[in-house]
Amino acid sequence: MKTVDPLYIALDMETDREAIDFLDYHHLASLPVKVGMELFYQSGPAIISSLKERQHPIFLDLKLHDIPTTVKKAMRNLARLDVEVVNVHAQGGIEMIAAAREGLEAGCQGKERPVLLAVTQLTSTDQTMFTEELRQQGTVKESVIHLAQLAKEGGADGVVCSVHEVKAIKEACGDNFLTVTPGIRPEGSDRNDQKRAATPKEAKQEGTDSIVVGRAITAAEHPGKNYQQIVEEWNHD
Repeated sequence: MKTVDPLYIALDMETDREAIDFLDYHHLASLPVKVGMELFYQSGPAIISSLKERQHPIFLDLKLHDIPTTVKKAMRNLARLDVEVVNVHAQGGIEMIAAAREGLEAGCQGKERPVLLAVTQLTSTDQTMFTEELRQQGTVKESVIHLAQLAKEGGADGVVCSVHEVKAIKEACGDNFLTVTPGIRPEGSDRNDQKRAATPKEAKQEGTDSIVVGRAITAAEHPGKNYQQIVEEWNHD
């Protein structure tokens, strides 16, 4: 059964030097991190190598979404970076998700295959945007559950979703189907552009497997202290 780390720090910085300096200066060595588009597109595989040298487990968050053949080839290349977690957009469909898994298996070269997640609906999407801008029928929650089921059928190990859909996804896809939840804010903090956010405590209570935290740590006056606060909220019974 595939597993994920319980907490990833989202390194939403512009350069690899900024990211490495942040982790080193605030004594956040070896902690799990998420590398997204902004940082990877600027630094490329070099940032992955630097983080691996420092023993950081890595969630490479590129949300691939293209025709199946392209995604398969891209995933084959990403697998060679030796990261722990990668993802695609679930809206690419079952065939694309299956192709992503095939690419990972082909590229891991005898090593353990990275965890494959599928993004359902972004946590910046609320019901008004879903209905009026995207012109989708039903509710955001119904869409998320449907996409999670597609992801499972395509061979994904889990999904990226908001905390508010975790229980329904577990019911639909099973307890072993992973849920990774961004949009996490500590008690009393600003939720910024995350429409469907939650606290670490709420996330744990809803049964998610992992949380992703960015600005609440990286933009904090005392990032190390905020990290520990989030860990404590997550572990609170």
